Amino acid sequence: MDGTEGNAGQPGPAERSHRSSVSSVGARAADVLIYLADDTVVPLAVENLPSLSVHELHRAVREVLQLPDIALDAFALWLVSPLLEVQLKPKHLPYKLGRQWPELLLRFTDAPDDDVAMDEPSLQFRRNVFFPKRRELQIEDDEVLRLLYEEAKGNVLASRYPCDVEDCEALGALVCRVQLGPYQSGQPTACTVREKLDSFLPAHLCKRGHRLFAAFRGRGAKDGPGEQGLLNAYRQVKEVVGGDSGHEATLGTHYRAYLLKCHELPFYGCAFFHGEVDKPAQGFLHRGGRKPVAVAISLEGVHVIDNREKAELMSSLIEYCIELNQATEATAHQESISGPPSAPTSSPSLTQRPKLRRQGSVVCSRIQHLSTIDYVEDGKGIKRVKPKRTTSFFSRQLSMGQGSYTVVQPTDSLEQG
Repeated sequence: MDGTEGNAGQPGPAERSHRSSVSSVGARAADVLIYLADDTVVPLAVENLPSLSVHELHRAVREVLQLPDIALDAFALWLVSPLLEVQLKPKHLPYKLGRQWPELLLRFTDAPDDDVAMDEPSLQFRRNVFFPKRRELQIEDDEVLRLLYEEAKGNVLASRYPCDVEDCEALGALVCRVQLGPYQSGQPTACTVREKLDSFLPAHLCKRGHRLFAAFRGRGAKDGPGEQGLLNAYRQVKEVVGGDSGHEATLGTHYRAYLLKCHELPFYGCAFFHGEVDKPAQGFLHRGGRKPVAVAISLEGVHVIDNREKAELMSSLIEYCIELNQATEATAHQESISGPPSAPTSSPSLTQRPKLRRQGSVVCSRIQHLSTIDYVEDGKGIKRVKPKRTTSFFSRQLSMGQGSYTVVQPTDSLEQG
């Protein structure tokens, strides 16, 4: 479906959104609650709720928040619950989809019946998964930048965006700057950061050493693994002076810096799904099996994330791809300006960054089996089935040559608004 993505059972903002977005129903006026990325609420009084489209609600939210036109492309309305996340099309009717929510859960999740019966979605105003990252850098409105920043920050803190420690500290330092102001040396700043550490770093970096064992070492309570690094990064946040007046730039500068740092993460702005990958045979009995993973999908590709293991190989591969891509883009940009070099000469501006010195296994594909349509039936093994395209949530398909799916006209299925 155009502009529709989902996430089956992923943690993150959905965990705190087990709430209803409609306080009353019917043809009369009703209050609709739209939740923003920072968990604040935009209440709307609307008429004839059952026939109200996503496009109309989106426009109402933009008017209340006084957002510029870029917000029409940057944000979308999502139906979100702990079990499923769905980005809606402009023509969809949220009330209708809300009434059909149990059917969607039964179709797109494997949640138990009891959980399906208790689940209730909320309407959220979130980043459009199809909004290109390059267009984010063109945004000047501070409120739009703030909403994008709040959503990215929530995904980092919830570990939906897994980051290296250094990246977490750099991102956390920008959050410190936004919430606490410029860095001030001294114990009060350190104490404030320590008290609100979980507001700046993911939970796994907020754990501190045990006081008893630390006392035997004569150190007292041990700092968390990222606490000192966070303070050092906070100290290094640059203060930008804007305009001729010499006054400090707005917070939008720091929002933009946070987003720019997040752009280095290949899964930034993705829609997240649950998936499984084959585990290699291990141990004496050579037992294999399948491992649950998160699958992040965007315009730039598909990323498989395993949060249960440290996965140095994946981190190394991600780092390698980022650096290699940056070097390629820099060379292509230079060639577009001056043309390809006629001789193998080099200059500081054209020198590519060297490839990382890593073992060959890091950059080799390890995927033996990747599928979205295999399943186990009655314990008899894997059976491959053909997806039903006529009832798909995704009504627009791009033809990529022979053997690809062709465009199918949508039918009046439960997803269509």
